[in-house]
Amino acid sequence: MLNQIRPAIVMLVLFSALTGLAYPLAITGIAQAIAPSQANGSLVTIKDKVVGSSLIGQNFASDKYFHARPSATQTQDPAHPDDPTKTIDAPYNAANSTGSNLGPTSQKLLDRVKADVEAKRAAGLTGPIPADAVTTSASGLDPDISPEYALAQVAAIAKARNLPADKVRALVQAHTEGRALGLFGEPRVNVLLLNIALDEQGAA
Repeated sequence: MLNQIRPAIVMLVLFSALTGLAYPLAITGIAQAIAPSQANGSLVTIKDKVVGSSLIGQNFASDKYFHARPSATQTQDPAHPDDPTKTIDAPYNAANSTGSNLGPTSQKLLDRVKADVEAKRAAGLTGPIPADAVTTSASGLDPDISPEYALAQVAAIAKARNLPADKVRALVQAHTEGRALGLFGEPRVNVLLLNIALDEQGAA
């Protein structure tokens, strides 16, 4: 019986060491050597202070900043700390990535989108309201918006910051990324990086 158990124990120890220790360490070392920024979370720093990640969106509320798309993430309701079913809205909560799961026939979704469109109009958005301005992403953490949504916000932000609209529009164009390899995905604008560039231009 021992002759049968010994090989099993040896294989368990061997593959635990290979797949549980050697392989993760090797991949971590390769990632740190080839792409250290991405391996460490694509963190964005200003004067040696981490202000976010280019991979995770943030909730910019001020009218002096470009706004990301809506987020459906939530967090535990502090008024009911022992009841996990009680939650409150917490946009861009990276600890609870989720979508709303509301379908196109949902009246709740239709009412929210209608209210968001009216709010965007009241905030000064011009032209057609892009879809990503009023719809959430599947993760609730999308760091990017479409160039159309960014350009729709230019006039309001230029007014709030007392900057020429052409100058703000040029920032959007400079921070617009194309499709990966020219084929995959859609053109996009990273909201955090755009807002950092906007701060460098000054404010009212």
